[in-house]
Amino acid sequence: MTIEIDDSGTGDLVGNAFVGLLRKETGELIFKTLPVTLFQGENWKNKKPLEVTVELVREGLQELNFQNKTERIELCRGNIFDQVRNYFLEEGINYEDAIIEGKLQDAVEGRLIEHLRNDLGVRSKSLTKKSGAKRFFVLFNWVCYDIFKREKYVKSGFKKWNTIWRDRAIEKYNKIKRSKNRRN
Repeated sequence: MTIEIDDSGTGDLVGNAFVGLLRKETGELIFKTLPVTLFQGENWKNKKPLEVTVELVREGLQELNFQNKTERIELCRGNIFDQVRNYFLEEGINYEDAIIEGKLQDAVEGRLIEHLRNDLGVRSKSLTKKSGAKRFFVLFNWVCYDIFKREKYVKSGFKKWNTIWRDRAIEKYNKIKRSKNRRN
């Protein structure tokens, strides 16, 4: 039996992040949430997301009744799992780093999009499961439209938010505001 583990949202600008665990043979699927607050302030500086990811993976494996001696784990290569790798080595858990594709990747990215749309209210039709620059700018633009209310959803621990993107967001917000005022 094989369990895949993947993440979504850990590199995205806004919102919670998610860890997904899938038992490939049975299709059992579990999601765990990393709240956005872990990616802000002291939590980010103290690498709290990596620490909490170990706890979430441990919980998920318990819920899937993981049998260490007979099962194998395919673990996403992302750095959010760095401390998970250490935990697996300490516990003698058989794992291999893998590129996770297919059912689990689709499901965990879908969980992120559902969160962004339903919990945060991101309405852009351009918001898709595909991570990268396009999704970054969809989320960045969403923040810009109401930065002072939406900034609480930003993973502000990311260095470039504070050195580049926050100022650009405020600038864009002010342009949007001026443009609306001219139309009224």
